[in-house]
Amino acid sequence: MLFLAALADIRTDRIPNKLIVFGSMAGIFSSLWTYQNVWQSAVSVTLAFLFMYPLFKIGAFGAGDVKVFMMVGCFLNVWEFVTVLAASFAVGACFSFLKILAEHNGKERMFYFLSYMREVTRTGEWKLYGESTVEDIRQYRRNKIHFTIPVLLSVALQIGGVI
Repeated sequence: MLFLAALADIRTDRIPNKLIVFGSMAGIFSSLWTYQNVWQSAVSVTLAFLFMYPLFKIGAFGAGDVKVFMMVGCFLNVWEFVTVLAASFAVGACFSFLKILAEHNGKERMFYFLSYMREVTRTGEWKLYGESTVEDIRQYRRNKIHFTIPVLLSVALQIGGVI
């Protein structure tokens, strides 16, 4: 399911809700089938929402990213989920760094980030991050990574026993 979600994200910038629902149901049934504590999965899903929703609200992540993490939480106990979450952010940071190197826009991105934080500090209100780049699709794509890929890699590392 996660591979299909990453593929859809790459191809369309969207993750179909049907895929998320099917994957979540599979995770819940998997927990029941293996007699894993379903409450652990429920806590993992709740943590996914609590961690990711504020990032969605400021525009740092899309709704699909939040839903993918919630789907992943259906399969994992709390410790496994927190490990995958942390690894996803680490892998995502590496991808972002490589993208900045490839696009040669590190100074521009740092300037934008500092301007954004200065505005948030000045007004005391969060606004959508990257709001000005959404209108320019080329600029938007230069600054975007598909976060489902770091999530997919992190889950693979978890399954493989690396993390």
